[in-house]
Amino acid sequence: LRLYSKVLKSIRRTNGREDIKLIRKAFNIASEAHKDMRRKSGEPYIIHPLNVAYIVANDIGLGTTSVICSFLHDVVEDTDYRLEDIRSMFGDKVAKIIDGLTKIPDVIDSTGSAQAENFKKMLLTLSDDVRVILIKLADRLHNMRTLDSMPEEKRLKIASETKFLYAPLAHRLGLYSIKNELEDLALKHTEPEIYNQISKKIEETAVDRNKFIDDFVKPIKDALDKEGFKYSIISRVKSVNSIWQKMK
Repeated sequence: LRLYSKVLKSIRRTNGREDIKLIRKAFNIASEAHKDMRRKSGEPYIIHPLNVAYIVANDIGLGTTSVICSFLHDVVEDTDYRLEDIRSMFGDKVAKIIDGLTKIPDVIDSTGSAQAENFKKMLLTLSDDVRVILIKLADRLHNMRTLDSMPEEKRLKIASETKFLYAPLAHRLGLYSIKNELEDLALKHTEPEIYNQISKKIEETAVDRNKFIDDFVKPIKDALDKEGFKYSIISRVKSVNSIWQKMK
């Protein structure tokens, strides 16, 4: 319920009470449909659609329809609900997005990583609604965050698929923070020693790095203040995968 409240707070665009009613309806249906299901980690399955909805609303900035589809994205595939049930309860738009999401695994299974470029093109034309792809990326991101509970063979397959197909897709759609996280998580599972080594070094150098950045920024800040400019200065740490690519 706490996570559900977080999802509601993170939706930036709603049409008020009617939208909230539809979102609650979708949440209740998903909760009921998945009530006897558990993830490999042992947690209740409903935690997954809730997290997907949170990524969709908070990180990607999508609205009510996408949150509803996030809650329901596994309902047709994994439970007794049919696409027609979703259509009669939520309308054509939601049903069309859910249908697109349900078809994506079939497209992946029939596509080798050598055809990654074709896959990306196919995905982008699979639906006339880009929300299908955006929700799928959110779904993949949460699955990658919780990959530790999977058997090793499955982990490696999902991580490789993420690196070759989903991270480039996120990049193409301008979702750079999601792309970076997908690449880092893929590296964590495909080359754990390298990932742990670089992560440890990033952690160990945090204090020195922050001091370096502060010292670097100070004269710029002083000069801008002196001129009376309004500004913000942002710094970021390179992602683990990005550092590894540069080292190579």
